[in-house]
Amino acid sequence: RRVHGIVKLVMDTKDAPQIIEHINKSLTFTPFETKWIPSSARFVLLGQSPKAQGVFQVLQLNKGKLELLADYEKKSGIKCATFGASSTLARDLACGDYEGFLTIYDIETGKVKYQVKAHDQIINSIDGVGGKGMDYGAPELVTGSRDGCVTVWDPRQEGKIVSLEPAEKKETFPDCWAVAFGNSYNTEERVLAAGYDNGDLKVFDLRQNMLLWDTNLKNAVCGVEFDRKEISMNKLAVTTLESKCHVFDMKTCHPEQGFASVTELPQKSTIWGVKHLPQNRDIFMTLAGNGGLNLYKYNYPAKRVIKDEQNLDKGVPGTLTLLNENVLSTQPVASFDWSPDKIGLACLSCLDQTCKVIIVTKLNTYQQFL
Repeated sequence: RRVHGIVKLVMDTKDAPQIIEHINKSLTFTPFETKWIPSSARFVLLGQSPKAQGVFQVLQLNKGKLELLADYEKKSGIKCATFGASSTLARDLACGDYEGFLTIYDIETGKVKYQVKAHDQIINSIDGVGGKGMDYGAPELVTGSRDGCVTVWDPRQEGKIVSLEPAEKKETFPDCWAVAFGNSYNTEERVLAAGYDNGDLKVFDLRQNMLLWDTNLKNAVCGVEFDRKEISMNKLAVTTLESKCHVFDMKTCHPEQGFASVTELPQKSTIWGVKHLPQNRDIFMTLAGNGGLNLYKYNYPAKRVIKDEQNLDKGVPGTLTLLNENVLSTQPVASFDWSPDKIGLACLSCLDQTCKVIIVTKLNTYQQFL
């Protein structure tokens, strides 16, 4: 069907994947992040207590219930986290907090293994890459902050590697809300996508140390994620205020028009984030401000590249199919993370002070485009 001039493909829900709430746990603090611990039935739950202290909990699935294994109290609230720069053996968690510190914790003891004052203000977003081995480049972390800076770190070194700062020091400057690594398919190539509260979306080439492409989406960018970090750039999903989700085909960049994209209106509320399924890069979940989850599948066009009037290569966007949707809360979904080991298993947290474990069925029946 067509909504606001945008084509929406909707699958028959009788054969579609079902989004089932498996566990619902009430909390005494505000949760901001959930992350599955690789190769385990555990996940970390991070947030801020009413006393503005950091909460770091480790929870485990046990016979249909959540068992609290560890509860570490930290100095300041924890806003974001990633396992991306750590190997599956070490499983060290990198966190960004309200005071601007980037800290790597040992999840078994809660002790600090690395800490640096990364920003002057709160770290809004963090991402990591290189944890899968040296074939995909060095382990690196990127942080985006309210101070408008995007900074790249190597946890093996003390200082920053790259710092992308606002062009001019003004009284007000764009607040970076989202960051993501991509194109890390060998030891040299790597790009970085950053989204800002003024609608700017910037993609930086870290190997050539240059701005690869930028655009403005007219609404604040809340979430960005490449469909895979460790492959050549394929797709980039971006979510914004005003209920918009953009998926860019990153294979072809037109000199004037940039990357081709398809736009979706998942919910009548802010779309706070997007998470691709680890087992199938063409399926992703969007997180809505009304407490809803929308599951989508990206469909590639017959031809991904065509020639324009000037005989220049031009990308062709695909289409999005809504597989299913479910509203699980009355408050925004603050975080969401797929299990890297069990397809369809996911954990999430909501601002109504709950964390949930859900199961999405039938995802193994969808083939991935190669």
